[in-house]
Amino acid sequence: MKSLHTPCLFLLLTFLISCGSGASNQEANEDGFLAIEEALKDQFGADAYFTDLTITHNKSVGNIISVTVTDDPFSLKMGQWTQSNDSWTQTSDITLEVPENMNASDFMFQLGDPIDLGKLGGLVEKSKEKLEEEKEIPSPSFHMALVKIPKDGVRSKIEYLVLLQPENGGTTFTSRYDLNGNFISMDY
Repeated sequence: MKSLHTPCLFLLLTFLISCGSGASNQEANEDGFLAIEEALKDQFGADAYFTDLTITHNKSVGNIISVTVTDDPFSLKMGQWTQSNDSWTQTSDITLEVPENMNASDFMFQLGDPIDLGKLGGLVEKSKEKLEEEKEIPSPSFHMALVKIPKDGVRSKIEYLVLLQPENGGTTFTSRYDLNGNFISMDY
């Protein structure tokens, strides 16, 4: 009977560890955001196209990921999806309207080309350090990170935005970075 308990205990521990490693529980850093990128690729495929990607952190729920995505960049049809507690839900269907002489794909991006979620996670860490140093706010909390696509479709103007708050809430500090990770500005 004793030998049966050991394998059961091992299986239970393995299950608990695997449940805690989903996108909802990832840290707001380079490794955590790379894990989120893998979760997105697992759900939508490595060749998916996005027009919107937001990672929000809620203290009681963990990370909430919101995307607008398609597997056909020439289609004007996209789906809006949200992941919470590591469960994906489609919230709506979207039909894009594109300005004349432009393609829907002009307003889309793929993970890895040019968007690097690992870089975005690193920018969250950099933003925390900058906020602690410049504004003397100890241990700022990650609130949100997103990819901002310009309305004119110019890919070189894509920005990463990182929103942080003091540990106990209050003012939201928004740091903007260009596609290469260069600091643009901080607003609050």
